[in-house]
Amino acid sequence: MLDAELIETLPFPVLVIGDDQMIAATNATSRQLLGDHVVGRHFSTALRQPALLDRIEAVMANGAPLEASYLGREAGRDTTYTVHIASAGQAVVLTFQDRTAAEDIYQFRTDFVANVSHELRTPLTALLGFIETLRGPARDDAAARDRFLEVMAREAGRMARLVDDLLSLSRLEAKERVRPSGSVVLANVAQSALAELQPVTDAAGATIRFEDQSGGANIAAEAGELRQVIANLIENAVKYSEPGSEIALSLNAPAHEARLRGVGVRLVVRDAGFGIAPHHIARLTERFYRVDNHRSREVGGTGLGLAIVKHIVNRHRGRLLIESIEGEGTTVTVILPVLDDQ
Repeated sequence: MLDAELIETLPFPVLVIGDDQMIAATNATSRQLLGDHVVGRHFSTALRQPALLDRIEAVMANGAPLEASYLGREAGRDTTYTVHIASAGQAVVLTFQDRTAAEDIYQFRTDFVANVSHELRTPLTALLGFIETLRGPARDDAAARDRFLEVMAREAGRMARLVDDLLSLSRLEAKERVRPSGSVVLANVAQSALAELQPVTDAAGATIRFEDQSGGANIAAEAGELRQVIANLIENAVKYSEPGSEIALSLNAPAHEARLRGVGVRLVVRDAGFGIAPHHIARLTERFYRVDNHRSREVGGTGLGLAIVKHIVNRHRGRLLIESIEGEGTTVTVILPVLDDQ
């Protein structure tokens, strides 16, 4: 029989089945996966997954090593393991390799490609349809041509925004672990962002009320990325509020923040718009997640704005909080660490 002390030292789950088909030994990680009371039980009652049981019986019958999958659940999430099954004398040894992260990445890539394809298909279909119409029935219809060209320009702009956001997200992910080395005054960045947003707010008839209590707080940041955070949050507030609404942007005084375990300053964007149902809040920063698909596309949303905000905030070692009440409005808070010398 394999040395129990040796098995216990291994960092991955290991399970030994004796020649009596009972589980003879486990280690700490396998007990976390399968439970504390599997030793002494028949392997079929401990594992209970038909495909895995079939492979174990095949190894017992002919001795050739095989692999199988084992699906588990740990800390409230599904897990996937590749199980290597091999004979060791009269015993059979199962070693479990955690493939959860790899499966998650594969699923993420699959979902990402499907989402991008879906987002591009709609405007492309519209463009192709209008082009075909302009080449045929509407060739000599000036009014229809102007109307179709306007829609085509809007759909092409939507695709351009989507590509820009995808590129921005890709760049942010590539450098998310690299902390910004520059230093900026947050109030100056906010004022610069508001100036750039003036055409957007004017077009919507919205009013921005800016309140600065930050006292000239300095933070380690890239000014361009912070302007993007403010722009995305303000644009969202404008898009999902009634025309002519007031949007509040405030910078709070530096204070100790438990979430940062240090001194931080809060950037708060508050609107009195349509609000968001509670069950949507946790998923708002997911790529392409929309509370209202139809309205989001109508106002030109790509479904990536808050995902970009989240990545920028993470890179700046900050925290992102979203609170909302349906019919009353939404408050988004970004907490950023203040430089140590303050």
